Amino acid sequence: MAQPQGGVRPTRIPLSIHMRFLILFTLLLAALPLAAQKKNGNTRTCRILYLHAPAGAPTKLHLFDDKTSQEVDLPRMNLSKPYTLPPGRLNLRMVSKPVANPKKLPENAPNVVIPANMRDFYLLVSSNPKNTVAPVHMQVINANSNRFRNGQILWLNISPHLVKGTVGSQKLRLPPRSRRIMKSPARKRENYPVDLSFMITGDKRIHPLCETSWLHDPRSRMIAFVFSEKDRRTPRVLAFPDFRSPPKKKDKP
Repeated sequence: MAQPQGGVRPTRIPLSIHMRFLILFTLLLAALPLAAQKKNGNTRTCRILYLHAPAGAPTKLHLFDDKTSQEVDLPRMNLSKPYTLPPGRLNLRMVSKPVANPKKLPENAPNVVIPANMRDFYLLVSSNPKNTVAPVHMQVINANSNRFRNGQILWLNISPHLVKGTVGSQKLRLPPRSRRIMKSPARKRENYPVDLSFMITGDKRIHPLCETSWLHDPRSRMIAFVFSEKDRRTPRVLAFPDFRSPPKKKDKP
């Protein structure tokens, strides 16, 4: 480093107490996200559902998270157990066999990208017989707790029909290919009515869809799907509770 001419040393200006506090406070703010990520580094979770799986579809596959793979279930009528995944941005791939070396990952494996800020999500699996690595397609559904809380219902209409009606005392309107988070339909653990209808594009008539009652559990979230089936005019409605056991308290020494 070049020295000042004439051998004169540069004058050091002492920092005031307020300036020192401001610098320290700024450094602490910058460190908070890193500390939180380190503390919650292993809390990212994922649950899987294979909705409307065809006959002969796989019931298990391997989920590769950029480093390692784990065997996962592909349930049809309920959510899988929560699977733990590493933090950061992920490019998830599904394969038929376990993969330990990323360089040996088969090309064209079904994939979905998970943003770094998505801490909890569902993987909705559908059939894709054209893929020879694993005959599935994956869709990610954000389930972060700051957006989707206990007691609420996440509605996903993946049918081409408009769906509307009442859930508890709330009105529901779901355009085709849309989603909506509905607040708690009841205050406590109790049954509530669900009365839904649908409209076919180009047809002004209202067709009944379902008239039933569901059980509300304030400790659990619920994800509900409206989807079409081949050779059926009326879509189906399926709802799945997502209850997570609270973490066990550590015994005091």
